[in-house]
Amino acid sequence: MNKQMIISIGREYGANGHYIADKLAEKYSLPVYDSHMIEYIAKEKNLDLSNLKKYDEKMKNRLFSRTVDGHSSSPEDAIAEMQFDFLREKAAAGESFVVVGRCANSVLKDNPNLISIFVTGDMEVKAKRISALFNVTIKEAEAMIIKNNKKRKQYHNHYSKEKWGDSRYYELTINTSKIGVEKAFEIVDAYVQSRMI
Repeated sequence: MNKQMIISIGREYGANGHYIADKLAEKYSLPVYDSHMIEYIAKEKNLDLSNLKKYDEKMKNRLFSRTVDGHSSSPEDAIAEMQFDFLREKAAAGESFVVVGRCANSVLKDNPNLISIFVTGDMEVKAKRISALFNVTIKEAEAMIIKNNKKRKQYHNHYSKEKWGDSRYYELTINTSKIGVEKAFEIVDAYVQSRMI
């Protein structure tokens, strides 16, 4: 692959977005940057991984942090910026990769080789999947979905001007509940291929 390929996958909890990301990465032999990105950063910067994980993808506590001249004392902000810088550096170096979440559609929006996708799904289908996956009731699964999507939305919207899940800020939005995840992957892959021509 001569041309740089960066695929950003935003996703609702339970919609199988990470599965699609993993399949794309496997097909195109690309690394996946997701929640494990913090491990790469800890290794590169010789930082304590357990300490970083405590603040990963979390909103800062306004009572225990302050911002002066645009610089925040919040560990949550510092870790978010480390991840955004990590992605910018990889992209600037010409590397190809798949990234799940991490506000990548916003952080890398100026890169012409970025392909941004959002994966959504119907609550009923997502709840059945989460219920089976974690052996919880449908009601508990729905509560998990609402809670996780709220956290993702708050995090994304805090660090990005582009709103989480708003189709105007993604090239392709796909509902895996309507056609199934395998067919959804095929459509996403066809779109990726057409973008790489």
